[in-house]
Amino acid sequence: MIIKERVNGVLKLLDIHYPMNDKCYLNYEKPYELMIATILSAQCTDDRVNLVTIDLFNKYPSLESFAFADVSEMEKDVKSTGFYRNKAKNIIEASRALLEEHNSEMPSDILELTKLAGVGRKTANVIRGNIFQIPSVVVDTHVKRISHKIGFTKNTDPEKIEQDLMKILPKSHWIRYNTQVIAHGRAICKAPTAKCELCFLTQLCKFYIKAK
Repeated sequence: MIIKERVNGVLKLLDIHYPMNDKCYLNYEKPYELMIATILSAQCTDDRVNLVTIDLFNKYPSLESFAFADVSEMEKDVKSTGFYRNKAKNIIEASRALLEEHNSEMPSDILELTKLAGVGRKTANVIRGNIFQIPSVVVDTHVKRISHKIGFTKNTDPEKIEQDLMKILPKSHWIRYNTQVIAHGRAICKAPTAKCELCFLTQLCKFYIKAK
C-alpha cells in the first residue's frame, strides 16, 4: 500500500473514532498560561500538569507575577512535574521575555517563540495551533511512537518527524492529528504494551502487520 493510501485510511478512521475538533488537553485561559503548562508537560503527563496549574495559576494570576517570581518558590510549586529546577527557571525567564521584549504579547512566529526559555518546537507548535490557529504539527511522545508504528516516519528525532508529517498530512489535519493520536495512545496504543486486539488501525499499521 502506498503511503498516500495509508495516510488517507488512517485519517479517515481517526476522524470516525475520535472527535474532529482540535482539542487541547492542557487547561489554560491565557496564552502565556498555555506556554507555561506546555513547558511543564515535558516528561510529565497532562493530567499531572493540570493538577499543578490549578494552584499555580491562582498563586500567580498575571504574567508579571510569573516574571518576577522567586525561583526557589517556583521550584517548590512545580516540583511534582519533574525536572523542576529547569522548568521553574525557564518559566520565569520566558515570562520576563514576554513582558520586556514582546509587550506582554505572545508572538506567533516560530523563530521568536523558540527564542523563549524552555520553548522548543513542540511548545511553539502547541501555541501556534491553539492560540493562533496556525496549522502546526506537534510531535509529543504519542505522536512519535504511533507515527513510527504506522509507518508515517522512520525518524526518531522530533524535528525530523515533524517535517515528515508535514509532507504527508494535509494541513487541515495537522493540529487534529496530534489530539487524535494522543487519544489513541491513551486508550489503545499504549506504551509499553499496546492493545492491538482492540485497535481499528491494525490493517494499516506496519508494526502490527510485521508482527503477525
